[in-house]
Amino acid sequence: MPGVPPASYAYLGPEGTFTEAALRSLPAAARAELQPFGSVGLALDAVRTGTVDGAVVPLENSVEGAVAATLDELSTGEPLMITREVHVEVQFALLAKPGTSVATIRRVATHPHAAAQCRRWLAAHLPDAEVLLESSTAHAAARVAVPDSPYDAAIAAPIAATTYRLSTLASAIADQAGAVTRFVLVSRPGPPPPPTGADKTSLVAFIRDNHPGALLELLEQFAVRGVDLTRIESRPAGSELGRYCFSIDAEGHVGDARVGEALMGLRRTCADVRFLGSYPRADQVVTSVAPGTADADFADAAAWLNRLRQT
Repeated sequence: MPGVPPASYAYLGPEGTFTEAALRSLPAAARAELQPFGSVGLALDAVRTGTVDGAVVPLENSVEGAVAATLDELSTGEPLMITREVHVEVQFALLAKPGTSVATIRRVATHPHAAAQCRRWLAAHLPDAEVLLESSTAHAAARVAVPDSPYDAAIAAPIAATTYRLSTLASAIADQAGAVTRFVLVSRPGPPPPPTGADKTSLVAFIRDNHPGALLELLEQFAVRGVDLTRIESRPAGSELGRYCFSIDAEGHVGDARVGEALMGLRRTCADVRFLGSYPRADQVVTSVAPGTADADFADAAAWLNRLRQT
């Protein structure tokens, strides 16, 4: 549209990361300005200040688990909302300057997580190579690309080969096939996307006080309403030692009666509840609704109670 500036999105940089690959998989990114940031906090703060329209950050990995920095940033500070999730298969590649052969590699740069996930491949194919750690796989690739680099090769995301004009000497070198990282698109608060039937709701629940059964009371709000949880993690609340909050992903949409009633139950029993959004599931798995927990069942129960009150 003439006169309308393109959308802008932040992502955890530098260029050539899996996060950039996740962002580029979104249709909106094709016509947007993409800006790398040095940390999850800086990327999300850019959304809060209005510098960018949204940000893509990693939330969890099937091998390494949750990304604590993202969980903590979403739990505190000015509220933000998740509007989309993206799954990216983690496939590492061995990258080097054009003309390099595997036989000449003596020093390999990468991130600690990548080194851990490629340990067996390195032992089998580069047993004498020294593995040195950098702040990110993309930074490792960038260091390999410079003249007189101290490194012979990097283990990085495949996208880094194009970004830094490197050759791919080996691909799919992770020891465990099928590892996936889950990324989320975060924006400023607003109406959530409409329900699709294959949705996920994210939130943070702060328990009122630590007592026996506190977690059970929280879980019961979902269980009695037929809401399945796909993830729950405890994180320090940040106020004092021993106080925790719970980062939760639940099946369903806030527009579903069962999910809405569960959130109301949490609101009554918790010190605070931060709603992080309802959005389509990346795997498009349709939510299974247990008997008695469909919207019509809740509406029928409400109508029955209303009739009782009027007699």
